[in-house]
Amino acid sequence: MSSSKTPLYTALAANLGIAVTKFVAASITGSSAMLSEGIHSLVDTVNELLLLLGINRSQRPPDQKRPFGYGREQYFWSYVVALLIFAVGGGVSFYEGVTHMQHPELIKDPFWNYIVLGIAFVLDGYSLLTAWRAFNAKRGGQSVWAAIKDSKDSATFTVLFEDASDVLGLIIAFLGVFLGHTFDNPYFDASASILIGLLLVGVAVVLARESKSLLMGEGVDFNTTRQLIALTEADPAVLKAMQIATIYLGPEEITLVQGVAFQAELTTETINNAIVRIHRSVYQAFPAIKHAYIQPVALTETSEISYGLPGSTE
Repeated sequence: MSSSKTPLYTALAANLGIAVTKFVAASITGSSAMLSEGIHSLVDTVNELLLLLGINRSQRPPDQKRPFGYGREQYFWSYVVALLIFAVGGGVSFYEGVTHMQHPELIKDPFWNYIVLGIAFVLDGYSLLTAWRAFNAKRGGQSVWAAIKDSKDSATFTVLFEDASDVLGLIIAFLGVFLGHTFDNPYFDASASILIGLLLVGVAVVLARESKSLLMGEGVDFNTTRQLIALTEADPAVLKAMQIATIYLGPEEITLVQGVAFQAELTTETINNAIVRIHRSVYQAFPAIKHAYIQPVALTETSEISYGLPGSTE
Protein backbone atom coordinates (compact mmCIF):
# COMPACT_ATOMS: atom_id res chain seq x y z
CA MET A 1 0.00 0.00 0.00
CA SER A 2 1.50 3.34 -1.05
CA SER A 3 0.04 5.38 1.80
CA SER A 4 -0.37 4.16 5.35
CA LYS A 5 -3.91 4.64 6.64
CA THR A 6 -3.01 4.18 10.32
CA PRO A 7 -2.20 7.89 10.96
CA LEU A 8 -5.39 8.86 9.13
CA TYR A 9 -7.63 6.58 11.18
CA THR A 10 -5.94 7.72 14.38
CA ALA A 11 -6.38 11.40 13.49
CA LEU A 12 -9.99 10.82 12.37
CA ALA A 13 -11.00 9.20 15.66
CA ALA A 14 -9.20 11.85 17.73
CA ASN A 15 -10.57 14.85 15.83
CA LEU A 16 -14.16 13.61 15.76
CA GLY A 17 -14.29 13.13 19.52
CA ILE A 18 -12.42 16.34 20.22
CA ALA A 19 -14.63 18.44 17.93
CA VAL A 20 -17.76 17.44 19.84
CA THR A 21 -16.25 18.16 23.26
CA LYS A 22 -14.83 21.52 22.10
CA PHE A 23 -18.19 22.70 20.79
CA VAL A 24 -19.89 21.68 24.05
CA ALA A 25 -17.24 23.51 26.09
CA ALA A 26 -17.52 26.60 23.85
CA SER A 27 -21.30 26.70 24.30
CA ILE A 28 -20.92 26.48 28.09
CA THR A 29 -18.08 28.98 28.53
CA GLY A 30 -18.55 31.31 25.55
CA SER A 31 -14.86 31.06 24.64
CA SER A 32 -13.98 32.33 21.17
CA ALA A 33 -10.71 30.38 21.09
CA MET A 34 -12.53 27.18 22.07
CA LEU A 35 -15.10 27.69 19.31
CA SER A 36 -12.28 28.22 16.81
CA GLU A 37 -10.62 25.04 18.03
CA GLY A 38 -13.93 23.19 17.61
CA ILE A 39 -14.14 24.41 14.02
CA HIS A 40 -10.49 23.43 13.56
CA SER A 41 -11.15 19.85 14.74
CA LEU A 42 -14.33 19.56 12.65
CA VAL A 43 -12.47 20.65 9.51
CA ASP A 44 -9.70 18.17 10.31
CA THR A 45 -12.28 15.37 10.66
CA VAL A 46 -13.65 16.14 7.19
CA ASN A 47 -10.10 16.36 5.86
CA GLU A 48 -9.22 12.87 7.10
CA LEU A 49 -12.33 11.50 5.37
CA LEU A 50 -11.32 13.21 2.12
CA LEU A 51 -7.75 11.89 2.34
CA LEU A 52 -9.06 8.36 2.90
CA LEU A 53 -11.36 8.85 -0.09
CA GLY A 54 -8.38 9.98 -2.17
CA ILE A 55 -6.27 6.95 -1.18
CA ASN A 56 -9.10 4.51 -1.91
CA ARG A 57 -9.89 6.07 -5.29
CA SER A 58 -6.19 6.22 -6.24
CA GLN A 59 -5.90 2.45 -5.84
CA ARG A 60 -8.47 1.66 -8.53
CA PRO A 61 -7.01 -0.36 -11.40
CA PRO A 62 -6.40 1.21 -14.83
CA ASP A 63 -9.29 1.15 -17.29
CA GLN A 64 -10.05 2.42 -20.79
CA LYS A 65 -10.75 5.95 -19.52
CA ARG A 66 -7.63 6.10 -17.33
CA PRO A 67 -5.05 3.73 -18.89
CA PHE A 68 -2.37 4.86 -16.43
CA GLY A 69 -4.61 4.39 -13.41
CA TYR A 70 -6.03 6.76 -10.82
CA GLY A 71 -2.94 7.34 -8.67
CA ARG A 72 -3.10 11.14 -8.85
CA GLU A 73 -6.55 11.18 -7.23
CA GLN A 74 -4.66 11.25 -3.92
CA TYR A 75 -2.92 14.48 -4.93
CA PHE A 76 -6.21 16.07 -6.00
CA TRP A 77 -7.93 15.37 -2.69
CA SER A 78 -4.87 16.53 -0.75
CA TYR A 79 -5.14 19.83 -2.62
CA VAL A 80 -8.85 20.06 -1.74
CA VAL A 81 -7.94 19.46 1.91
CA ALA A 82 -5.44 22.33 1.80
CA LEU A 83 -8.14 24.63 0.39
CA LEU A 84 -10.57 23.57 3.13
CA ILE A 85 -8.01 24.30 5.84
CA PHE A 86 -7.42 27.72 4.31
CA ALA A 87 -11.02 28.75 3.59
CA VAL A 88 -12.97 27.07 6.39
CA GLY A 89 -10.48 26.40 9.18
CA GLY A 90 -8.36 29.52 8.87
CA GLY A 91 -11.01 31.88 7.52
CA VAL A 92 -13.74 31.06 10.05
CA SER A 93 -11.32 31.08 13.00
CA PHE A 94 -9.97 34.48 11.95
CA TYR A 95 -13.50 35.83 11.48
CA GLU A 96 -14.56 34.49 14.87
CA GLY A 97 -11.62 36.24 16.52
CA VAL A 98 -12.32 39.55 14.80
CA THR A 99 -16.02 39.33 15.77
CA HIS A 100 -15.09 38.82 19.42
CA MET A 101 -12.70 41.73 19.20
CA GLN A 102 -15.63 43.89 18.11
CA HIS A 103 -18.00 42.40 20.70
CA PRO A 104 -15.82 41.22 23.60
CA GLU A 105 -17.27 38.74 26.07
CA LEU A 106 -15.60 37.46 29.22
CA ILE A 107 -15.23 33.70 29.70
CA LYS A 108 -17.75 32.62 32.33
CA ASP A 109 -15.88 29.67 33.79
CA PRO A 110 -12.71 28.23 32.22
CA PHE A 111 -12.93 24.90 34.08
CA TRP A 112 -14.45 22.95 31.19
CA ASN A 113 -12.13 24.65 28.74
CA TYR A 114 -9.14 23.33 30.63
CA ILE A 115 -10.63 19.82 30.85
CA VAL A 116 -11.35 19.70 27.12
CA LEU A 117 -8.00 21.22 26.18
CA GLY A 118 -6.21 18.66 28.35
CA ILE A 119 -8.06 15.72 26.79
CA ALA A 120 -7.56 17.15 23.31
CA PHE A 121 -3.84 17.65 23.92
CA VAL A 122 -3.42 14.00 24.90
CA LEU A 123 -5.40 12.69 21.90
CA ASP A 124 -3.88 15.08 19.38
CA GLY A 125 -0.43 14.45 20.82
CA TYR A 126 -0.88 10.71 20.30
CA SER A 127 -2.16 11.31 16.77
CA LEU A 128 0.86 13.54 16.05
CA LEU A 129 3.20 10.86 17.39
CA THR A 130 1.58 8.26 15.10
CA ALA A 131 1.87 10.56 12.07
CA TRP A 132 5.47 11.42 12.95
CA ARG A 133 6.44 7.74 13.14
CA ALA A 134 4.88 7.06 9.72
CA PHE A 135 6.64 10.08 8.23
CA ASN A 136 9.94 9.27 9.96
CA ALA A 137 9.91 5.73 8.57
CA LYS A 138 9.96 7.15 5.04
CA ARG A 139 12.29 10.15 5.30
CA GLY A 140 15.47 8.18 6.05
CA GLY A 141 18.43 10.48 6.75
CA GLN A 142 16.88 13.60 5.22
CA SER A 143 16.02 16.69 7.21
CA VAL A 144 12.32 17.16 7.98
CA TRP A 145 11.80 20.00 5.49
CA ALA A 146 13.78 18.26 2.73
CA ALA A 147 11.76 15.09 3.28
CA ILE A 148 8.49 17.03 3.04
CA LYS A 149 9.59 18.72 -0.20
CA ASP A 150 10.76 15.41 -1.69
CA SER A 151 7.86 13.30 -0.40
CA LYS A 152 5.39 12.03 -2.97
CA ASP A 153 3.01 10.68 -0.30
CA SER A 154 0.77 13.71 0.16
CA ALA A 155 -1.54 12.01 2.68
CA THR A 156 1.28 11.33 5.13
CA PHE A 157 2.72 14.85 5.22
CA THR A 158 -0.77 16.41 5.20
CA VAL A 159 -1.76 14.50 8.35
CA LEU A 160 1.58 15.41 9.93
CA PHE A 161 0.98 19.12 9.28
CA GLU A 162 -2.61 18.88 10.50
CA ASP A 163 -1.66 17.18 13.75
CA ALA A 164 1.20 19.61 14.38
CA SER A 165 -1.15 22.57 13.83
CA ASP A 166 -3.68 20.90 16.17
CA VAL A 167 -1.16 20.75 19.01
CA LEU A 168 0.05 24.32 18.39
CA GLY A 169 -3.55 25.51 18.17
CA LEU A 170 -4.34 23.91 21.54
CA ILE A 171 -1.38 25.69 23.14
CA ILE A 172 -2.56 29.01 21.68
CA ALA A 173 -6.14 28.34 22.83
CA PHE A 174 -4.95 27.49 26.34
CA LEU A 175 -2.94 30.70 26.59
CA GLY A 176 -5.91 32.71 25.31
CA VAL A 177 -8.29 31.21 27.86
CA PHE A 178 -5.79 31.36 30.73
CA LEU A 179 -4.65 34.93 30.13
CA GLY A 180 -8.16 36.14 29.38
CA HIS A 181 -9.55 34.69 32.61
CA THR A 182 -6.54 35.69 34.74
CA PHE A 183 -6.59 39.33 33.65
CA ASP A 184 -10.37 39.56 33.03
CA ASN A 185 -9.56 40.62 29.50
CA PRO A 186 -11.61 39.05 26.67
CA TYR A 187 -9.19 40.34 24.05
CA PHE A 188 -6.68 37.60 24.90
CA ASP A 189 -9.27 34.98 23.97
CA ALA A 190 -10.20 36.79 20.75
CA SER A 191 -6.52 37.23 19.85
CA ALA A 192 -5.96 33.51 20.34
CA SER A 193 -8.72 32.79 17.84
CA ILE A 194 -7.11 35.13 15.31
CA LEU A 195 -3.71 33.49 15.83
CA ILE A 196 -5.25 30.04 15.31
CA GLY A 197 -6.75 31.29 12.06
CA LEU A 198 -3.40 32.64 10.88
CA LEU A 199 -1.72 29.36 11.85
CA LEU A 200 -4.18 27.37 9.75
CA VAL A 201 -3.81 29.73 6.80
CA GLY A 202 -0.02 29.30 6.93
CA VAL A 203 -0.29 25.50 7.07
CA ALA A 204 -2.81 25.53 4.21
CA VAL A 205 -0.51 27.59 1.99
CA VAL A 206 2.38 25.15 2.49
CA LEU A 207 0.17 22.10 1.88
CA ALA A 208 -1.45 23.66 -1.20
CA ARG A 209 1.96 24.45 -2.66
CA GLU A 210 3.27 20.91 -2.19
CA SER A 211 0.04 19.24 -3.35
CA LYS A 212 -0.18 21.50 -6.41
CA SER A 213 3.37 20.56 -7.42
CA LEU A 214 2.53 16.85 -7.20
CA LEU A 215 -0.78 17.31 -8.98
CA MET A 216 0.88 19.11 -11.89
CA GLY A 217 3.41 16.31 -12.29
CA GLU A 218 6.76 15.92 -10.56
CA GLY A 219 9.52 13.68 -11.82
CA VAL A 220 12.19 11.73 -9.94
CA ASP A 221 15.14 13.57 -8.39
CA PHE A 222 18.45 14.24 -10.13
CA ASN A 223 20.31 11.34 -8.51
CA THR A 224 17.62 8.85 -9.50
CA THR A 225 17.68 10.19 -13.05
CA ARG A 226 21.43 9.68 -13.19
CA GLN A 227 21.03 6.12 -11.91
CA LEU A 228 18.45 5.39 -14.61
CA ILE A 229 20.79 6.75 -17.27
CA ALA A 230 23.69 4.65 -15.95
CA LEU A 231 21.48 1.56 -15.81
CA THR A 232 20.39 2.07 -19.41
CA GLU A 233 23.88 2.78 -20.73
CA ALA A 234 25.23 -0.32 -18.96
CA ASP A 235 23.52 -2.48 -21.58
CA PRO A 236 26.06 -3.43 -24.30
CA ALA A 237 23.61 -2.56 -27.07
CA VAL A 238 23.29 1.06 -25.94
CA LEU A 239 25.45 3.92 -27.14
CA LYS A 240 23.83 6.67 -25.10
CA ALA A 241 20.63 7.58 -23.25
CA MET A 242 19.53 10.72 -25.08
CA GLN A 243 16.29 11.87 -23.49
CA ILE A 244 14.63 10.92 -20.23
CA ALA A 245 11.31 11.96 -18.73
CA THR A 246 9.64 10.70 -15.55
CA ILE A 247 6.42 11.55 -13.77
CA TYR A 248 4.82 10.45 -10.51
CA LEU A 249 1.29 9.13 -11.00
CA GLY A 250 1.12 8.23 -7.30
CA PRO A 251 3.41 7.91 -4.27
CA GLU A 252 4.78 4.58 -5.53
CA GLU A 253 3.86 4.77 -9.21
CA ILE A 254 6.27 6.29 -11.73
CA THR A 255 6.15 6.39 -15.52
CA LEU A 256 9.47 6.52 -17.40
CA VAL A 257 10.02 7.49 -21.04
CA GLN A 258 13.49 7.32 -22.59
CA GLY A 259 15.03 8.09 -25.94
CA VAL A 260 17.99 5.72 -26.44
CA ALA A 261 20.66 5.63 -29.16
CA PHE A 262 21.62 2.01 -29.94
CA GLN A 263 24.65 0.58 -31.71
CA ALA A 264 24.29 1.33 -35.44
CA GLU A 265 24.82 -2.24 -36.70
CA LEU A 266 22.08 -3.83 -34.58
CA THR A 267 19.02 -5.43 -36.15
CA THR A 268 15.48 -4.58 -35.10
CA GLU A 269 15.18 -7.87 -33.24
CA THR A 270 18.40 -7.25 -31.33
CA ILE A 271 17.23 -3.77 -30.36
CA ASN A 272 13.89 -5.17 -29.18
CA ASN A 273 15.72 -7.72 -27.04
CA ALA A 274 17.88 -4.96 -25.59
CA ILE A 275 14.78 -2.92 -24.72
CA VAL A 276 13.34 -5.93 -22.88
CA ARG A 277 16.60 -6.31 -20.91
CA ILE A 278 16.67 -2.62 -19.99
CA HIS A 279 13.05 -2.71 -18.87
CA ARG A 280 13.75 -5.74 -16.72
CA SER A 281 16.75 -4.03 -15.09
CA VAL A 282 14.79 -0.83 -14.47
CA TYR A 283 11.84 -2.66 -12.88
CA GLN A 284 14.17 -4.65 -10.62
CA ALA A 285 16.19 -1.62 -9.50
CA PHE A 286 13.19 0.72 -9.13
CA PRO A 287 9.98 -1.17 -8.23
CA ALA A 288 8.05 2.12 -8.10
CA ILE A 289 8.46 2.45 -11.89
CA LYS A 290 5.31 0.76 -13.18
CA HIS A 291 5.47 1.89 -16.83
CA ALA A 292 8.69 2.20 -18.86
CA TYR A 293 8.93 3.10 -22.53
CA ILE A 294 12.03 3.30 -24.73
CA GLN A 295 12.14 5.00 -28.12
CA PRO A 296 15.21 4.40 -30.32
CA VAL A 297 16.68 7.73 -31.50
CA ALA A 298 19.60 8.74 -33.70
CA LEU A 299 22.92 9.77 -32.17
CA THR A 300 24.58 12.90 -33.58
CA GLU A 301 27.89 14.57 -32.74
CA THR A 302 26.14 17.37 -30.86
CA SER A 303 23.71 15.12 -29.02
CA GLU A 304 23.26 15.80 -25.32
CA ILE A 305 20.97 14.35 -22.70
CA SER A 306 17.69 16.26 -22.43
CA TYR A 307 15.14 15.94 -19.66
CA GLY A 308 11.93 15.97 -21.64
CA LEU A 309 9.97 13.64 -23.81
CA PRO A 310 11.92 12.02 -26.66
CA GLY A 311 11.87 14.31 -29.64
CA SER A 312 11.21 17.45 -27.52
CA THR A 313 13.45 20.51 -27.53
CA GLU A 314 13.37 21.00 -23.76
